[in-house]
Amino acid sequence: MFQKILIANRGEIALRVLRACKELGIQTVVVHSTADSDAMHVRLADESVCIGPPPSRESYLNIHQIVAACEITGADAVHPGYGFLSENAKFADILAAHNITFIGPSGDHIRIMGDKIEAKRTAKRLGIPVVPGSDGAISDEKEAKRIAAAIGYPVIIKASAGGGGRGMKVARIEADLEVALQTARSEAGAAFGDDAVYIEKYLEKPRHIELQVFGDGAGRGVHFGERDCSLQRRHQKVWEEANSPALNAEERARIGGICAKAIADLGYSGAGTIEFLYENGEFYFIEMNTRLQVEHPVTEAITGIDLVHEQIRVASGGGLSVKQEDIKFNGHAIECRINAEDPRTFTPSPGTITHFHTPGGLGIRVDSGVYSGYRIPPYYDSLIGKLIVHGRNRVECMMRLRRALDEFVVDGIKTTLPLFRDLVGNPDIANGDYDIHWLEKYLAKEE
Repeated sequence: MFQKILIANRGEIALRVLRACKELGIQTVVVHSTADSDAMHVRLADESVCIGPPPSRESYLNIHQIVAACEITGADAVHPGYGFLSENAKFADILAAHNITFIGPSGDHIRIMGDKIEAKRTAKRLGIPVVPGSDGAISDEKEAKRIAAAIGYPVIIKASAGGGGRGMKVARIEADLEVALQTARSEAGAAFGDDAVYIEKYLEKPRHIELQVFGDGAGRGVHFGERDCSLQRRHQKVWEEANSPALNAEERARIGGICAKAIADLGYSGAGTIEFLYENGEFYFIEMNTRLQVEHPVTEAITGIDLVHEQIRVASGGGLSVKQEDIKFNGHAIECRINAEDPRTFTPSPGTITHFHTPGGLGIRVDSGVYSGYRIPPYYDSLIGKLIVHGRNRVECMMRLRRALDEFVVDGIKTTLPLFRDLVGNPDIANGDYDIHWLEKYLAKEE
């Protein structure tokens, strides 16, 4: 087991990892920018190192400074959390060159899954169902038209190096294709420095289903069930739940078995999430995230397994603590992402939190690094906390969520709490009858 882990992140995920390390008796080091000197994870860590000014590129994305912090403090491993350097293959390689363990997969696996075209090829080779579309990057408009005609309209153009909804454009008819292709390429080049794009069949009313997987790096793989992340705005997840209201036990076992086998065959090490669009009983691979997900607590709630403990165990060479038959699913869990944003316009709302009160009671968990008097800096992601609720079934979970949202108080800034109070009372949400377009349509009607 590791002696000292450096946590290369901030906010609630840094605090989440810190707590896991403390439970395992591992010393902690956190890095922080000057804007985060009074953050909760900085206060609670055994050691802290300031690595630069507020801009991420000069602090949390500064690989040289983070490696230097490891060497200064004697940290023998780095947990990257999510975002920032968590899916940076170069970072993983550099740590390995300095004999520091990256708590995550190999640089090679990060590279494969970070390239959306290569990831799709790899998924197909491993037996994972994929969306019909091009086998690689589109060379020109003529090729795009040929492929679109073969798979049928509507189609979607996606950036090969993309994510977060950038470099994605839909063409419903052939006349739309040229503009969609040009726009997607332009956005991809500006956002990722790579204008390569590919084309896929556009599904009209799919759900976003993702499988939590783990590999030991030595040919064993397991899955921890699925999460439904269909409530999204601009391809950004807002509300996640496990298990999905749309799947039955047979479908769960089928796709879970496919994913666990794929991870084992790949020789993958650590946590990963295989993401699908799901429509009419069929799963279509869209990407794999080679890191811990923001929404991992709902999986922990229904399995009772600490996924960060599992990450640390695997990275230290201890292998997986469970076999597939040991993993049982208990009840239902929902996570709401509480952002410092206007609940209607989603405009960021940095500032000082004058009062912060979290709900409690059976089945309630709040992951947050903020507190009364904390000033939210304007430089980073607007996520300030996550409300996770667990119940014996979905009905009980929704009742408990409604009560917890009523108790949650954040004063001094605008947050997305009012949005969730609206959603929890909506009949479609209560019935689990929604797809990836539902939330944007709902918000458009509210304007």
